[in-house]
Amino acid sequence: MITKQEEALRGWFAGRLPEGLFVELLDITVDREEITVVGRIPEPDLTAEASKVERDASLDGRISEFRERTRDERIGVAREAEHRFGRKVSWGVECGGKRAMFTTVSAPVMTRLRQPERQALDTLIAGGVARSRSDALAWCVRLVQRNADTWLSDLRDSLEHVQQVRAQGPDAE
Repeated sequence: MITKQEEALRGWFAGRLPEGLFVELLDITVDREEITVVGRIPEPDLTAEASKVERDASLDGRISEFRERTRDERIGVAREAEHRFGRKVSWGVECGGKRAMFTTVSAPVMTRLRQPERQALDTLIAGGVARSRSDALAWCVRLVQRNADTWLSDLRDSLEHVQQVRAQGPDAE
């Protein structure tokens, strides 16, 4: 998706989300299949003496309460967005530094792998890291993502530049 389309999508959500749904809209991420909307919700009131276990349980409870209480509102916004933008909408929240994602899209990806790549995946399965080749491949992608954030960010920036240059070409409207 090019930057202008992303800006329009982000603007639409900023204007369409019900007032007060989130304390702050943190992130809207878009790919070919899915739009993910993440917002901050208020932390529960706890005493300073609350233990880590109590704090973690209170965050889980607040996230669960938010998910149930706002379900109908979020479904309404998602239906409009799915019709308008042709992608599924997934939701997530951040509360007290804890991020929780609600139902998200798990898109199938077709790939052709040669024997050495298949053997690498099978080693992850044999080692108990993954249950299937699909899980092993997802694990590999997460590993690359974690270790190559800067490189991937630079690549995304350069793709945006390519889109801008293409938009200035002779076929631009």
